[in-house]
Amino acid sequence: MLCLVTDRRLRPVVEQCSEAVQAGVDLIQIRERDLDGRPLATLVAEVVRLTRRTATRVVVNDRLDVALACGADGVHLRGDSMPPEAARSIAPARFLIGRSVHDEQDAKTAAAGVDYLVAGTVFPTPSKAGLTEWLGVEGLARICHSVSVPVLAIGGVTVDRLPGIAAAGAAGIAAIGLFADAHRSLADVVVDVRRAWPKT
Repeated sequence: MLCLVTDRRLRPVVEQCSEAVQAGVDLIQIRERDLDGRPLATLVAEVVRLTRRTATRVVVNDRLDVALACGADGVHLRGDSMPPEAARSIAPARFLIGRSVHDEQDAKTAAAGVDYLVAGTVFPTPSKAGLTEWLGVEGLARICHSVSVPVLAIGGVTVDRLPGIAAAGAAGIAAIGLFADAHRSLADVVVDVRRAWPKT
């Protein structure tokens, strides 16, 4: 599974998401945490319109209210957010719920109520400049092998690290910078990622 995580400071969101749809990205996570409800909803609604009648699904970072109001496919919960079961109790059928996790115990606790987990930070990354410890592929593998739901790796994901991430048992990746590389097309990046997970 390929999940593009947005950051409008790096690329305009609608433009990037349009390319992502054309390239066959599985999941787009709208992660614009500084936007208030109304501008966030406007952005989400536009991306949802782009993805209708395509295989790409849209989840909203932590804002279940915005996700539901805009007809998004799901919500991605932070580790300190509401319990997944609470979100599930008010969400429609087939609504995707994901959650961020940072260690094996966290993953085991969260897995029961979600459709997927995003585990990180796996490698050093500019978006988490203050961190001094990372999961590494060993920590990622422990998380992947401790749960039955798909686990996506996030944090410092580069093309050369994809084989190690796949070997650790991850079902795919979630990334910001990998999909915002000014020197490579998003479609080319998707091809590289698919090569690491040939059955996805």
